[in-house]
Amino acid sequence: MAFEKSTTVQKYRTHETDSGSSRVQVALLTERINYLTDHFRTHKKDHHSRRGLLKMVGRRRRLLNYLKRTDVNGYRQIVQELGLRY
Repeated sequence: MAFEKSTTVQKYRTHETDSGSSRVQVALLTERINYLTDHFRTHKKDHHSRRGLLKMVGRRRRLLNYLKRTDVNGYRQIVQELGLRY
């Protein structure tokens, strides 16, 4: 992979043993989505991976909706840090 998962988890976790909270999952999905987006600039006909990308985007969208419902400040913070929603 083109990114380091552990550094992302350390950056976005809420406590010492947090490895799967919504914030962490959104950050990891965003990194994978960015990597695949760059991958498709070179490999335009890779439609099998494109389906995976669309599934990841949908999963991130659902996680962000959940975060918005449960923790509005956390939602706003993660959206700003990751540069989502222009």
